[in-house]
Amino acid sequence: MSGTLISISNDDLRQVLETQVISSAITLSAADSGKLFSLNAAAGAQITLPAVATSAGLNFRFTVQALFATTAWTIKAATNVIQGGVIVNSVNVLGADENTITFATAADTIGDFVELNSDGVNWYVSGVGATAAAITLTAV
Repeated sequence: MSGTLISISNDDLRQVLETQVISSAITLSAADSGKLFSLNAAAGAQITLPAVATSAGLNFRFTVQALFATTAWTIKAATNVIQGGVIVNSVNVLGADENTITFATAADTIGDFVELNSDGVNWYVSGVGATAAAITLTAV
């Protein structure tokens, strides 16, 4: 993970993740790996992942920072390479060969999140959504 090493009170080094607020569509690159992205806009947008074949070792975390009322946030891969699952309203929602993760409008809760990690073959997702249908995994 990228970030800054800092010393906190006992001279132990700790890593502080780089954060970035997203309020409109964005295409991520390898330089964004390790960042904590905060979704903060009344209208969601599409976040495009880098090509999986060139993404081995990359990782991203997306967290709902502000409720969005008009449009869902989507995280999109170019091909059906999203694998894994998220816990949504205490239910394990599994995804196999998906290409889209959606934070649903009006079902979102501040703090809902997903993490994505790549091995260069697939994107592996995990996360938590507080309310029913808050996060979905689909092949669109």
